[in-house]
Amino acid sequence: MTNGIITKVAGPLVIAEGMRNANMFDVVRVSSERLIGEIIEMHGDKASIQVYEETSGLGPGEIVESTGAPLSVELGPGLIGAIYDGIQRPLNEIMKVAGNSLKRGVEVPSLDHNKKWHFVPTVKKGAELVSGDVIGTVKETNAVLHKILVPNGIKGKVADIKEGDFTIDETVAVLEDNGKKNNIQMAVKWPVRVGRPYKRKLSPDILLTTGQRTIDTLFPIAKGGVAAVPGPFGSGKTVVQHQLAKWAAADIIVYIGCGERGNEMTDVLNEFPELKDPRTGNSLMERTVLIANTSDMPVAAREASIYTGITIAEYFRDMGFTVALMADSTSRWAEALREMSGRLEEMPGEEGYPAYLGSRLAQFYERAGRVLVNGSDEKEGALSVIGAVSPPGGDISEPVSQATLRIVKVFWGLDANLAYKRHFPAINWLTSYSLYTDQLEEWFSENASKDFMKLRGRLMSLLQDESELQEIVNLVGMDALSPTDRLKLETARSIREDYLHQNAFDSIDTYTSLKKQVLMMRAILLCYDKSVEALKDGANTDLLIGMSVRERVGRFKYEEETNIDREYESISAMLEQEIKDVLERSED
Repeated sequence: MTNGIITKVAGPLVIAEGMRNANMFDVVRVSSERLIGEIIEMHGDKASIQVYEETSGLGPGEIVESTGAPLSVELGPGLIGAIYDGIQRPLNEIMKVAGNSLKRGVEVPSLDHNKKWHFVPTVKKGAELVSGDVIGTVKETNAVLHKILVPNGIKGKVADIKEGDFTIDETVAVLEDNGKKNNIQMAVKWPVRVGRPYKRKLSPDILLTTGQRTIDTLFPIAKGGVAAVPGPFGSGKTVVQHQLAKWAAADIIVYIGCGERGNEMTDVLNEFPELKDPRTGNSLMERTVLIANTSDMPVAAREASIYTGITIAEYFRDMGFTVALMADSTSRWAEALREMSGRLEEMPGEEGYPAYLGSRLAQFYERAGRVLVNGSDEKEGALSVIGAVSPPGGDISEPVSQATLRIVKVFWGLDANLAYKRHFPAINWLTSYSLYTDQLEEWFSENASKDFMKLRGRLMSLLQDESELQEIVNLVGMDALSPTDRLKLETARSIREDYLHQNAFDSIDTYTSLKKQVLMMRAILLCYDKSVEALKDGANTDLLIGMSVRERVGRFKYEEETNIDREYESISAMLEQEIKDVLERSED
């Protein structure tokens, strides 16, 4: 253990001398209050330490003690349903110890070391195992069967294993390798800045279904994909992330509130336990880990919170789960980097952010992916990362947004004007994009519909045409448009209001299956195609636009999933009849 002496304190940065035997990224305890810090620079025996707690009152001459280990998280049963701060301290337990105020230097174990969990072995004595193999399971919640894995770097023959109730520190199995015995416990530690190993990455060609029409149809994200949700204040970033947390086809949700305002994080902490999990009917917290690091908590801890969250997510991915990680927001995390960079007197990049901002963001996002996990059998796991970006004033030309866009494959650009018109989700269909669309084409044709991509393409081109026609309307008025163009505008309005607009608070409209999405697209386009045909046969444009079947198409999204086939047939029949009526009336 290395002890040093503080020589300088500058906000969250502490410089200590006499740290010759310490290493980069070692965790240190600062002063008699034992504040948690991490060495981020070494010059001879001088260490620059990033302190993850409030440093007011610290001064030169106080002791710094190195633990000799990097910043690590504790992984094991008890993670699900927990609420942690940025350095994996359980906030519920801290409240029991320290009351409502978050005191400095509080030491609370990340997982409960006294609770006994019922361990059920999945292998027998004598089995040959490698790291990553499942040795047993623990029923953590109703929704999650926690798999206990052989830790990284350990292999051998099972010498002893038994079912029973154990704490996370007790030995549940013994592996023998060339005469050496390895005791396996349920909990392991893992350094947060090191990605957990896997066999190989797989192609992102399976859709991560979300039930959100704008996302699934127009800008899909693949399992193991990375997406960014940039948008100004009030444009609905948090609601989009809540919807994805609730409805995305993921087994585990890791939600990182990184530097968001306290009231916003309080909403998350209050709402998540009350959100009903559509899979089980119980609380969504039964498959969620929350990391709360609000803007009034120490700035430096924001950086740790991102790594803590993704390490926990990788741990569940290694069990073969599909994990979705929400980071809200990476802009606040980048502010922590900027603060520390300024304190270290590094050469600033654009807008004062460090020159390495892009590479740090890339290191975080590249830990996502659909992978073949370690172990003797072929087992897939996936980790998808969705990062919210909060550019000041919604200006995405600023450095964090631009660095993020160079890395991510999906861009859901939230638009303040759409939010102002109460169009939610406020994802702008003209500026957003997904680079996974081509890779997902085969998946859509096998799992949704043969003509899914064709329907999607037609929707996109109608929306594109609308934006061009709208410019003409704004200049010279609606009368300047041809009847065909007026029908185009009406269809585009239907796509926007009836298809892309989705009510997160309506029990039916909050989630739309892929089958229903296909039928809704067909209904809108059928209406358009039949109207264009009727127009050629001499139908009156106003009568076509005023058909009551359009209202029926608009209400399709509120139909129960069990009734959608019947409703589609009914709309088709009604459309045929109304077109016939319009043609007759036009002749008169």
